[in-house]
Amino acid sequence: MENFEQRQHSERAILVSVSVQLLDDLDAEEFRLLAQSAGAEILEHVSVQRQKPDPKFFIGSGKVEEIAELVRALDAELVIFDHSLSPAQERNLEKVLKCRVIDRTGLILDIFALRARTHEGKLQVELAQLKHLSTRLIRGFTGNLEQQKGGIGLRGPGESQLETDRRLIRVRITQLKDKLIKVQQTRLQGRAARQKAAIPTISLVGYTNAGKSTLFNILAKSDVYAADQLFATLDPTLRRLEWDGIGTVVLADTVGFVRNLQHDLVESFKATLEETLEATLLLHVVDSSSPNMPEQIEAVESVLKEIGADAPILHVYNKIDLSGDTAKITYKAPELPDRVYLSAHSGQGLDLLGQAVQQCLMGQLQQFDLVLKPAYGKLRTQLYTLNVIQSEHYDDEGDLHLSVCIAPHKLEQLIKQAHLPLDEIVGAKSFLFHRVLEEFESKQE
Repeated sequence: MENFEQRQHSERAILVSVSVQLLDDLDAEEFRLLAQSAGAEILEHVSVQRQKPDPKFFIGSGKVEEIAELVRALDAELVIFDHSLSPAQERNLEKVLKCRVIDRTGLILDIFALRARTHEGKLQVELAQLKHLSTRLIRGFTGNLEQQKGGIGLRGPGESQLETDRRLIRVRITQLKDKLIKVQQTRLQGRAARQKAAIPTISLVGYTNAGKSTLFNILAKSDVYAADQLFATLDPTLRRLEWDGIGTVVLADTVGFVRNLQHDLVESFKATLEETLEATLLLHVVDSSSPNMPEQIEAVESVLKEIGADAPILHVYNKIDLSGDTAKITYKAPELPDRVYLSAHSGQGLDLLGQAVQQCLMGQLQQFDLVLKPAYGKLRTQLYTLNVIQSEHYDDEGDLHLSVCIAPHKLEQLIKQAHLPLDEIVGAKSFLFHRVLEEFESKQE
């Protein structure tokens, strides 16, 4: 079995980008960033045009010989392809190139191994690596694993080293799946407690390097690692916070997505993405300065569809300090925000994000002037927790006059939870609020 520990030095690598007419073209710059994120020292970047993949080498035999010459001339240790290769294609290429060959999936797995920090993250990385390795045990460059074990006490029919490795991998995969099930059960218990307490979960999703972790750190006043690199964070991070105008929420940061992410990788990281599946609201963070923004949005939506995420989505167009956009909210319906333009780095538009999230979770905000009796302090406390009180003063009779900005149905919910008689909360000047009161009273009758 291969060693999954992180390498202590940069490997001298040649990158091979293949533009295949029958397949989606990939982003060459993103490929270079992926290789650099894995710690590769890029010696050469070869571009290849193909009408369709070659069954034996994926690329033509002439191009393989050309790359083999580069490997010898530059003393390369590794050749990385920006497409998924079959096990047979990897073996054939290694025999000719006389060095290790990995594909896009192997490269992403290597980065995941570098980034994983938590117990759960490491389990998921190892599971994904073993699934990928299980079809690639016979390698053209790393030796023949079909040799029989020999020596005193080991003679006889025995079993090939290859079959031993396969059996050990199957056992380890089963163990990892069992451990991840236990992690999943722990997450379910925490999620059930939050749901019982009616605490909404807001999950940040988006293409890798879109600025999710930077935004997460600002909102949660946290210190999650954030850097201008692909897959800077891998492990899911949850923080409980008090968001002005909204109240208590759980904010979840998830692994960044990338184009052409293999189904097996998505499957292996479903436990990480469960917070996305169960979220009350998804904040899809978009790098508005990226020239590949439409393709990146499509890649994220494709993964969300694959994992079955169906929560409402608010698009957060980040990095407007680089794109030149202005901070604003756009709506797809009068009361339903669709996009928020902001910069997590400079802080532009962060107040608009709070307003948009408020509207997504609660509906359209309204201005209400309430008069509360002295005994109604619980309702005042709840309104202060949400930070929706704009002004207040007491009259001569000791009644509290409040000016609040809140969604009508949220105010109705708070009054119900405080077990207060609606007809005694006087001073509401909004026609809409009177209508809410009338609807509620008709239900009581």
